[in-house]
Amino acid sequence: MIIASAPQPTDGIAGWAVDLMDRLGAPGAGLAVALENLFPPLPSEIILPLAGFTASRGELSLLAALFWTTAGSVVGALALYLVGAAVGRERVRAIATRLPLIRLHDIDRTEAWFARHGTKAVFLGRMIPIFRSLISVPAGVERMPVLTFLALTTAGSLIWNTVFVLAGYQLGESWWRVEAYAGVLQKVVIGAVVVLLAWFVATRLRRPIGRHGSH
Repeated sequence: MIIASAPQPTDGIAGWAVDLMDRLGAPGAGLAVALENLFPPLPSEIILPLAGFTASRGELSLLAALFWTTAGSVVGALALYLVGAAVGRERVRAIATRLPLIRLHDIDRTEAWFARHGTKAVFLGRMIPIFRSLISVPAGVERMPVLTFLALTTAGSLIWNTVFVLAGYQLGESWWRVEAYAGVLQKVVIGAVVVLLAWFVATRLRRPIGRHGSH
């Protein structure tokens, strides 16, 4: 049985990531992942297995790939945390009062939920497509202790990165197969978000909303 393989990519996002790794080595993989955190359209599901593939070719060590991609994840997440901290709780609440279908009660409940489950949300959120980046913003808004945030982000990112980097390392030139499976997971997450948003809008349209958010 012949398994299809792909040469080292030279164009698109994959080609860009390869170029960074060619120029900077393992820190280039870390830079690519940091940028992926800041700009979610850059998919870690391509960058991470590609780093593993590059390691399988002996162009960088596997441990260096894991270290630098995780460092990049933490740096990118910290930048978004600082954005959330800069925006602040009061500004978020002020913006919420101007949004249709949003009540301050919703913000209060969200804050209460984050106070109870924020640590789990940050840790597990690092392993969920789309939310991997977004979860850092409410952590900043709610001023989660920085050391706690960094520890949870590092742990969650290390697990996520290890799975994808090792997959690319083991698959070698067939590293691109990882993206197809990750794409299914991302579609499931997007579908769940769409359903939840539809449910939220439907429940809000069934009842009047006070100007400043009635209970």
